Parts: sequence; C-alpha cells; structure tokens
Amino acid sequence: MYARVKTAALHGIDAYIVDAEVDILYKLPSFTIVGLPDNAIKESRERVTSAIKNSGFPFPQNKVTVNLAPANIRKEGSSFDLPIAIGILAASGYVSTDALDRFIIVGEIGLDGTVLKTRGVLPVAVAARKYGAEGLIVPKDNVQEAAVADVDAYPVSNIRDVIEILEGKSSITPFKLNIRDIFNMGGEQHYLDFKDVRGQESAKRALEIAAAGAHNILMIGPPGSGKTMLARRFPGILPTMTLEEALETTKIHSVAGILPPNVALLTTRPFRSPHHTISDAGLVGGGAYPKPGEVSLAHNGVLFLDELPEFQRNVLEVMRQPLEDGVVTIARAAITLSFPSRFMLVAAMNPCPCGYYGDPYHECTCTITQVRKYRAKISGPLLDRIDMHIEVPSVRYEKLAGEPTGESTEEIRARVMEARLIQQKRFEGIKNVYANAHMTTKLIRRFCKLSPEGENILKQAITRMGLSARAYDRVLKVSRTIADLENSESIEPYHIAEAVQYRSLDREYWA
Repeated sequence: MYARVKTAALHGIDAYIVDAEVDILYKLPSFTIVGLPDNAIKESRERVTSAIKNSGFPFPQNKVTVNLAPANIRKEGSSFDLPIAIGILAASGYVSTDALDRFIIVGEIGLDGTVLKTRGVLPVAVAARKYGAEGLIVPKDNVQEAAVADVDAYPVSNIRDVIEILEGKSSITPFKLNIRDIFNMGGEQHYLDFKDVRGQESAKRALEIAAAGAHNILMIGPPGSGKTMLARRFPGILPTMTLEEALETTKIHSVAGILPPNVALLTTRPFRSPHHTISDAGLVGGGAYPKPGEVSLAHNGVLFLDELPEFQRNVLEVMRQPLEDGVVTIARAAITLSFPSRFMLVAAMNPCPCGYYGDPYHECTCTITQVRKYRAKISGPLLDRIDMHIEVPSVRYEKLAGEPTGESTEEIRARVMEARLIQQKRFEGIKNVYANAHMTTKLIRRFCKLSPEGENILKQAITRMGLSARAYDRVLKVSRTIADLENSESIEPYHIAEAVQYRSLDREYWA
C-alpha cells in the first residue's frame, strides 16, 4: 500500500516542495525514514506512532517505509510530522488519496495528535502558491503567517481536522487576511523620542545623515555620554518599511523561529543588539544546517553593537562580507546557503579601556600602550566599511538639568523621508540600490561629481589623513547624502568638509 503527501522543506529563507512517500509492506513490523532526515525527523517515528494511536487509529503492524524526496537534499525540522502521519493513514486506507496532491501539509504533532506550531511557514506558503496548490494545511497558530502569502491556508488543531479537510467533510474554511490592511495598521508605531536626549546636537545630526543615506556609523565617547540612548532611538527616524521589505524580513524571522505569536507580518524595522560574548556563528549564522544569524535578523533594520572592542576580533572580521555585499554566504560540505543581510550597523565604543581618554571632566588612567592596544581590536578593514565615525562627548550639567530643547523623532524623520525620496528617484531602475550607501564605484562617479574647490578639499583630507580608496568612496557617499538633506543637486565644498569630519578614527591622533 502506497501514498504520497505533498509537503515542503526549507532551503535558506526559501522553501521547496517535498514528496513524503509512504509504503507499507506485509513484513515484520518496522518504521524507517529515509531521504537524508536529521535527528528531529528521525525522532518523529515515536511522535507519529503515538499521535496516530491517540487519535483513534491503529498503527500498522507491518513494515513502514517513509521516503522524503528529493532524497539527495538534507531535510531538517519537525514540520514533517504531520505529512508523515497523514501519509501512513492514507496508505492504511483511512484517508482518501485523491486529495493528497492538491494540498501542501506541514506541522509538528504532539503525542496526543494535536498539531503544534512550526517555523518557516511563510516561505512554505510562498512555495505552495508558486506550485499551484489548492490549499495549504498548517497549524492554527501559523495560519496568519501562511495567509500573508495569499494562499488558501486551512488552520488545523489535530490529525482528525486534516482528515476531514481531505475528505471534504470539514467546516474549516481558508483563513482570509488582507495583507495591505495588516501592513497599513502596523505602520503607526511608537518609538523612543530623540527629544528626550539632552545635548549631543552634533551626534543627532550625524545620526540623521546616517539614516538619510543608510550609512553605517560608529559612536566614540565616555561612559554615560548617551551612545546607547541615541542608538535605541535611531530606528524611529528610519523610513517605514515597504511591503516587499516587510515580507522579506518576516521570512527570515519565520525561518529562525522567532516570529512573535499572532504576528502575521513584521512592519517595523528590526533592531538587534547582541551581547559582546556572541560567537561568529551567532552573528553571521551557521551550524551543521546553517540558520540565519544576527546580521540577517537585522536585515532591513539596525544591528547595534555596543562596546565594539569587547567583541572577539574574529567575530567582528566575519562581518566584512555582509557589510560590503548585503548577503551572507555560508558554505558547508553538504550545502551552501545565502541569507540576505542588508542592515545598518550602529556601533558604540569607549575611547580607551577606562573610558575617559580625552574627557575634560575625568582623568584617564590608561597608558598610551593600553589605549592603542584597545583601539587596535578594531581592524582597519572593518573601520573602512563604517561610513561615519563620530565623537559623543560627555554632557555638561547645564544641558542635563535644563528643559529638552532638541527636535522630536518625527521632525527628524520627516527630513530623512524627503532625502530618501530623492534617492529613490535617482536610483529608479537600478537593481538593489535604494540609498546612497548602496552605490557602487560606477554610480559614485556618476552621481557624486565635485567642483574643483570640493576636489581640493577632498585631496587635502586624503593626503593628511591617509584615507584608503574605500574610505574615499564613503566620504563621497556621505557628502551626497548631506546634499540630499538640503535638496541640493550638486555637492558643495562644505558638504565635503562636513563628511570628512565624520572620519574621526582616520585622524592622526587616533593612531
């Protein structure tokens, strides 16, 4: 007796259709799963056996063989429990096989036959729609996520619900979701307000420029100067996500299994702040079967690295590829996967181990050797990939005690949105370029032309500060963003001068 159930497996942040084939032979009782299953799938034998029995069906006392095809690609996760169980029941004659090819089935099952939530349902739903499936049968806790892909998603609570749907005897109807309404409703978010930050006007200006051009930024200052406070308010001045960005971000969080309960679509830009003890695999992704790391979970959002020199050097160095390419490629002997990772890096650090080097209000207790060793933890190639380096000095008492006088998050965000609209028009029709920070060298030469006076200022800066070719390009990108904030078509000399000031780690006194 043979049955075939359509299901799906994850490959990176996408999914592909898998056939769960079940064959029952009149031989000594056994239960074998083949097709490169991982341990979670191998353990499903016990879950499936108990679930079938506790759902009121006898488990076949024969040789049961399950094949997950294509058999040359490794499968992992518990989402194969439900299709395997349905396949066994269909091969045993308890489920009609006529409807099996019309539905994609995914879900983990408990020992009592209940269907439990699983990860990666959104990519599966997208694959089901492309495949042309009549419907997608998913755990009820995943149905909103599945409905985002505009596919008929049937929410089920137990094995009997699935059987009734396949037999056409169920009252369960496809879950309907208007993705546009969900997206628009999620657009109104409450962020921490920049108006709460006392002083630090120059740092706020730099963060506005960074947000307007999607530039990476590093803040250097003593403890308590407000670096973390500024960073946590930074997402509030970023433009709202487009629907395309929201879908891609949601797919990554779905694959990672961290999508919040009852959330169909992530409509706010992610803000990830990993601890400095994180491993390189935790940051960029990895594992025997690679999963997305923090740089991918921050895709289309912000990755905040506080106390940057405290991160292990090898951890920081693995960020070079995602910072440059916007994608992480993880190669293993059996598989190579790519995860999108176009994020904005916001980093913070003290100027020295004690934190008070150059601070007029506290005496630094570090030696020059200690200061240089501390700063050397951040390599030159990594600094080159950070567009802006700014100083965040201590705030004086008068600023702390006075009334807030700075601009609100909404006021800053309005200017950022205007600058981004200018960039969208500029890069219209150019693939994968949405902001100034994404410009290639060819685009920089096209859109960042300088006057002779501007060329002279930049030449002096390059000569005196010893900027690399990559840093030179980044100065031009930041200059273009400063001009966009002023709605200026041309890059003026003072735009170049301001952009050069945001390369503080390239100055001589830092060495």
